[in-house]
Amino acid sequence: MTTFAELLLNGVSLGSVYALIALGFVVIFKATEVVNFAHASLLLAGGYVTAVLHDDIGFWPALLAGVAGAALVGAAVEFLVMRRYRGRDHSVLAIVTIGVDILLVTELTRRIGTNVLAVGDPWGDAVLTIGSVTIAETRVAALIAAGLLITAFLLVFRHTSWGVAMRAAAESAETAALMGVRLGRVSLGAWAVAGGLAAVAALFLTVFPTPGLERSTSLAAMKAFPAAILGGLDSTTGALVGGLTVGVTESLATGYQSDLTFLGRGLGDLAPYLVMIVILLVRPAGLFGTKELARV
Repeated sequence: MTTFAELLLNGVSLGSVYALIALGFVVIFKATEVVNFAHASLLLAGGYVTAVLHDDIGFWPALLAGVAGAALVGAAVEFLVMRRYRGRDHSVLAIVTIGVDILLVTELTRRIGTNVLAVGDPWGDAVLTIGSVTIAETRVAALIAAGLLITAFLLVFRHTSWGVAMRAAAESAETAALMGVRLGRVSLGAWAVAGGLAAVAALFLTVFPTPGLERSTSLAAMKAFPAAILGGLDSTTGALVGGLTVGVTESLATGYQSDLTFLGRGLGDLAPYLVMIVILLVRPAGLFGTKELARV
């Protein structure tokens, strides 16, 4: 039971980080109806800025710079690239984001090289012991930070003019535009928010027990993709539930890997995608996604 409790707590903490990344997918999809495959590059950009600057200006200012930098990169991608393709088919826009991701990740991985960059976090390798259960302080910090950020976002989403504008754009972009909603501003804000959330997620994906920021860190964003899909790409609640589901599934599958050797190696990496497929077979729109209706 001690092992199960530790794996569960770690899974919930990891899932909260995945929820931040999934929320970025959802925010952009709700604002533009585009699946953003460039999210991995935003995550890597935020983490890189934090890792490079923390020695010179300290951890917390570096983290703020990383969040601002990732938000700026996201806004720049929207303004300089995505806005030029507005009105095109959504599948075309999704392919454009793949191209953007390839360009940004290639440049960032060239800069990182074979190095593993520390982010200079204040928690180090300290652990917290509760009874017989031990958990890294970084995991506790991740859970608290993700909970605060997700709560703040949901409040802003429901009670501010920007949130109302985004919900209106998600319902019907044409109607929202006719009612005076500036779709370009909504889209720009969505990309910036997604970048900022990705930068925070990058921090907690590169602290203990992981060695630091490396070229493969961007792949973590793709682990959050099943979370956004199984929760529903147009649901903020689905991003939270999906993130927690993926995190707990990955943690338990990895922790009990030795007892499941008959299923092969790497089950922890594969399990989230298996859960996604099973859920989509039952609910094609995701757990909380909106089912599309069409007249024939």
